Amino acid sequence: MTEIVAPRLASTVLLLRDGSSREIEVFMMVRHHQIEFNSGALVFPGGSVDKNDKEIAADPALYSGGDGLDGDALGFRIAAIRETFEESGILLARPLGSKDLVDAGRANEIATAHRAALNEGKISFLKVLTDNGMVLALDELVPYAHWITPEGMPKRFDTWFFLAAAPPEQLGAHDGKESTDSIWVSTREALEGGESGRFKLPFPTTRNLIRLGKQPNVGAALADSKGKPIVAVMPVMTKTATGRQLRIPKEAGYDGEVFDVGALG
Repeated sequence: MTEIVAPRLASTVLLLRDGSSREIEVFMMVRHHQIEFNSGALVFPGGSVDKNDKEIAADPALYSGGDGLDGDALGFRIAAIRETFEESGILLARPLGSKDLVDAGRANEIATAHRAALNEGKISFLKVLTDNGMVLALDELVPYAHWITPEGMPKRFDTWFFLAAAPPEQLGAHDGKESTDSIWVSTREALEGGESGRFKLPFPTTRNLIRLGKQPNVGAALADSKGKPIVAVMPVMTKTATGRQLRIPKEAGYDGEVFDVGALG
């Protein structure tokens, strides 16, 4: 009997902006080809929840928008903002005592001073926040989806996806290590790239891009998702005579229940 690997808690953020062509654009990165999970794929910023995220969750003075959330929910949101900062340099935070998000210039200063050390584990996100007088803006995150890697896979994640409007003029850039490129791309262009082979898109990424592409602008996307019930998705793989299919809950809101994902090799 194959041992079922417990999934690691993780978070992903769809950073959004209204593009010049009147389409929603999302910040995406190409994962390094030597990364073990989803190597070479075009993905949203994200990663695992770690113990430091839980330390931040224990101090409400370090974040706003955490009312009514338990420790796990706080951990997912804190990890979402930390991973976004580590992977893109975009910081969803406010200066202590301010109602406005940190401006692009100050966010860039913090990223220049601390991002490399944070990625190398030489400094904690907690210290970055306290040394720079920042409060995490958890209220900027809108829960969007919840995906769990299927049982039987060697590496599994229990991942929450969040939407967030990108802070004004914070453009983002890949770190050159875990990711080798980054772009602001419309959902249409990303999906067309997936079909043409320009991009390698994981199944959950594709489904979330299709769903997001139905919204006319960032404001509508955020408003549509606020308060909406979220159904956890753990795809089930089945084989047919001609290929492979993934089955997901119809009520999860992805316009279907069974999806073809490739011919048998």
